[in-house]
Amino acid sequence: VQLQASGGGLVQPGGSLRLSCAASGGRFIIQEMAWYRHAPGKESEMVARMASGSRNEYADFVMGRFAISGDYAESTANLQMNSLKVEDTAVYYCGFKDLYRGEFRGKGTLVTVSS
Repeated sequence: VQLQASGGGLVQPGGSLRLSCAASGGRFIIQEMAWYRHAPGKESEMVARMASGSRNEYADFVMGRFAISGDYAESTANLQMNSLKVEDTAVYYCGFKDLYRGEFRGKGTLVTVSS
């Protein structure tokens, strides 16, 4: 079972990026999908979460700039990030919660916000 994030890169402050995540290597019954980030010198933190039948949830620092979306049947998730700030620089990774496997997380993708 693999979970791989992609779409990171270097972007200027105020710019946008769209991250994607896909699960592979098995059959899944995904109930929840989330994005996390880990910045240098800081602990990992939740960025956004979506669960079947629930409202999307965002960290306070998102302040309406990011939007999570996904397809449970296809086991894919996206994170649209707008108005990026220098402090958003981090490795972003996704985590899925499967009915039988529980939560599993994958390798991240680096987002660097710099002028």
